[in-house]
Amino acid sequence: MKAVLYDGAGGPEVLRLREVPAPVPAPGEVLIDVAAAGLNRADVQQRRGVYPPPPGASEVPGLEVSGRIAAVGDGVAGFGPGDEVCALLAGGGYAEQVAVPAGQVLPVPAGVDLATAAALPEVAATVFSNLFMTAAVQAGDHVLIHGGAGGIGTMAVQLVRAFGAVPMVTAGSRAKLDVARALGAEVLINYREEDFVARVREATGGHGADVILDVVGAKYLARNLEALATAGRLVVIGLQGGARAELDLGVLMRKRAAVIGTTLRARPVEEKAAIMRAVAEHVWPLVASGAVTAQVDKVFPLAEAAAAHEYFDSGDHVGKILLAVGTA
Repeated sequence: MKAVLYDGAGGPEVLRLREVPAPVPAPGEVLIDVAAAGLNRADVQQRRGVYPPPPGASEVPGLEVSGRIAAVGDGVAGFGPGDEVCALLAGGGYAEQVAVPAGQVLPVPAGVDLATAAALPEVAATVFSNLFMTAAVQAGDHVLIHGGAGGIGTMAVQLVRAFGAVPMVTAGSRAKLDVARALGAEVLINYREEDFVARVREATGGHGADVILDVVGAKYLARNLEALATAGRLVVIGLQGGARAELDLGVLMRKRAAVIGTTLRARPVEEKAAIMRAVAEHVWPLVASGAVTAQVDKVFPLAEAAAAHEYFDSGDHVGKILLAVGTA
């Protein structure tokens, strides 16, 4: 089969389309004929050589796909050949086929076309697990979402709104903030022009953010802590602004706050399956009803994966970038 691999670490030029052995589903796995794959920042970090796949995972990038089941391994129930599905992966998505544990596979939500479904698994699992399963967002909470116009951000805005909390976002342009507003964001902060700490305090009457979902990391750590409410929760899921920073424990203790760092990719299969079950229960009905939608910016053919990464690196995208692989 054809798959994209990285020829060393570097820029988009290191992506190569190659012929590789097709996977065979192990017991408990399903084999998917891939229709489309989602591009995520983890793929870019892997390309740059700073985020290798976890032990045992495919070297082929790609953390989410949609497609049709081609075969099932021993012990798999509930799925069969021809079923239209989407899946959360530890790797292997930039390929014509991928084998994945059945617990990480969900039916395509009603009303969503097969290709578009590739934009859902990773962002839905990341947002729901971090904001609702870990940070326990409740109705009425003020939730600050950094990068509110990206794939994670656009899903987070919609889910926060759908569950009765107040989405507040940062983004780097008026156009991106307008997208977040259209999805339900109530507080819009241009981080290039405004101090998000001051804006959060102003918008909440001095209360602060009950929860912050952060993809920046070290660069924002101190300011995020300032922006938190008493008993607030800061969830760090990315390190775009670096990995090392000093934390004022006095402020943390005074606010009785929590700083939580999480990743999804390296979690055990059982944990991922539990997250996907929660997504199926709580998020899929919202998608099927149209209350939450997949935000797709551009679709590139698999053979143009380098161009897709170049577009991602530009920072111009809003929502998800997909790679079209097979027939949707």
